[in-house]
Amino acid sequence: MSTCVDTIKKENLSYNLFSWSAQGKLNPIVVDRAEGIYFWDIEGKRYADMSSQLVNVNIGHGNKKVIEAIKKQADKLAYIGPSFAVDVKAEAARKILEVAPDNMGKVFFTNAGAEANENAIKIARMFTGKYKIFSGYRSFHGASYGAANLSGEIRRFASEPGIPGFVKYFNPYPYRAPIDFSSEEEVSEYYLTLLREQIEFEGPEYIAAIFQETVVGSNGVLIPPKGWLEGVRKLCDEYNILMVCDEVMAGWGRTGEWFAVDNWNVKPDIITFAKGSTCGYVPLGGVIVSKEIAEYFDDNILWCGLTYNGHPMGCAAASATIDVYKEENLIENSRNMGKVLGEILEDLKEKHPCVGDVRYIGLFAAVELVKDKKTKEPLVPYGRDPERLMKKIIGMLVERGFWTYDHDNKIMVAPPLIINEEQLRENMAIMDEVLDYVDTII
Repeated sequence: MSTCVDTIKKENLSYNLFSWSAQGKLNPIVVDRAEGIYFWDIEGKRYADMSSQLVNVNIGHGNKKVIEAIKKQADKLAYIGPSFAVDVKAEAARKILEVAPDNMGKVFFTNAGAEANENAIKIARMFTGKYKIFSGYRSFHGASYGAANLSGEIRRFASEPGIPGFVKYFNPYPYRAPIDFSSEEEVSEYYLTLLREQIEFEGPEYIAAIFQETVVGSNGVLIPPKGWLEGVRKLCDEYNILMVCDEVMAGWGRTGEWFAVDNWNVKPDIITFAKGSTCGYVPLGGVIVSKEIAEYFDDNILWCGLTYNGHPMGCAAASATIDVYKEENLIENSRNMGKVLGEILEDLKEKHPCVGDVRYIGLFAAVELVKDKKTKEPLVPYGRDPERLMKKIIGMLVERGFWTYDHDNKIMVAPPLIINEEQLRENMAIMDEVLDYVDTII
């Protein structure tokens, strides 16, 4: 068996470039199969997928309904160009619009989240005739060139110098705000004041859209404080700017609602999505636009197009996945298990000196590690891990069968929405054990 493992690993490293990595230090796990919330390596070791891979396998691994839908579509019509009308493309778009906010009008399918954001940028510019695009510093919108320019953290650096017209603003981070606020509303008022001032200085007549991750994902599960999203909506209305919500990670039940914006009853002009729409079974993403924007393109050319947009097998997977969310009550389970996860995380925060903050909404959570709770000094500095502390911590979790990933000083916790309480408590006990070790090194 070890010879087989070594061969597969060697060939992968010989023929493939792995993302976000210096290639010479890689030692990837050789995966054999996956089912439910678990996957197994080729030697039979089981791992609980406590990050849903890249926060996308919401319905878990190996769902038979989705797999059968893909097989059926492959037999019927594996591919046809995007200019054709196809039953499954219409069905998937209809089902998406049925669960999206009621101001939404049409769907433009893409292959992934980055492409969704690329096309949302173009749509916003075409619709408004303006060119500036605002996005938050603490954000990740994808690694393709436009989406990277939209992003506000270090993964954008490889795409700089960037494209003219992209402007960054500070989105709320209550835990690390420069002022001690007495309420969430005060946090929102402070950051909205800064945003209003920046809009004025950049010229609202030039600003096409304000982008944001509804709940910031990899950069720490930053949940908008009360009044923030509503305030951004008001600013957009006041200055005639489009509000665009990136729900690539936060959408599809992850926060306990179909879309994260539903938690605040806010209706954006554009929503981008991907990940949980097919849960990785087939690549798919998309842009949902308001009825007003959809009507604009009745008489104006939509200068967007992809060879694979509206791919029949992707749409078949999306249609079946939406059915699974409904039939298995996964949105409700996300809310219910999210409450359990929240209680566990609060206990960990109380117990461990290394846990500065925990943030959670539905089954979307992050644990922020610090050297000192009073000063909030992060365990590792922004964008750097010189002693590879976080890598060691993640390695300890993985060694014990808890699969997830880190970003800066934060550990993601975002299991599949099918998880039950027993599985959740069993695996968070592993987290507790590893945090005992972290307490000893701070």
